[in-house]
Amino acid sequence: MIRIVVADDHRLIRDGLCALIRSEPDMEVVGEAADGREAVATVANTSPNVVLMDVAMPQLNGVEATRQLARLSSRAKVIAVSMRNDRQVVRGILAAGAVGYLLKDSAFDELARAVRIVDDGKIYLSPSIERHVENGALPDRKKHLDGSPLSAREREVLQLVAEGNSTRLIAKQLHIGIKTVETHRRHVMNKLELFSVAELTKYAVRSGVSSLEV
Repeated sequence: MIRIVVADDHRLIRDGLCALIRSEPDMEVVGEAADGREAVATVANTSPNVVLMDVAMPQLNGVEATRQLARLSSRAKVIAVSMRNDRQVVRGILAAGAVGYLLKDSAFDELARAVRIVDDGKIYLSPSIERHVENGALPDRKKHLDGSPLSAREREVLQLVAEGNSTRLIAKQLHIGIKTVETHRRHVMNKLELFSVAELTKYAVRSGVSSLEV
């Protein structure tokens, strides 16, 4: 059986995917998650073969969650699932460690095929995504991160600020001090040359860090 974790912040989508997956004779759902942090914890607790990872989730997005799984040396194979097909987002999560990318308007038959292909050790990309991958090779993780001016913690703070969380709440969620959050936010603004929370939010949305609409 292919053990699967479904991570998506929309309950209706999660329920629908889980029901369809359970109808497949060679697949089972071993866990669900509503945000990136929960996804990382669920994978650690259930040891799935495949994770269906929504790219845009609150608190911790799918890119950062995938990156954390890679750092934890998780053997789970991540398939990114998203409505977005722009180059920056696609290459970002593939560089983070995903081995598949599926658009949310795909039929379930394609998703099931993608799960089997990825579980077999191969790469699966929706046809319209393939143009973002040069010569069929996944983006180099180190080169992709070298191109980002922000650290992992700074990207987390950026997302939480963009989603409207207070400094105190961010400190609580990340288990760090309030002054540390303020320092990270200041560094983010300086590095990106942005001067307001509104500008930070727009940057977060455009870069795929946050799913908020502006």
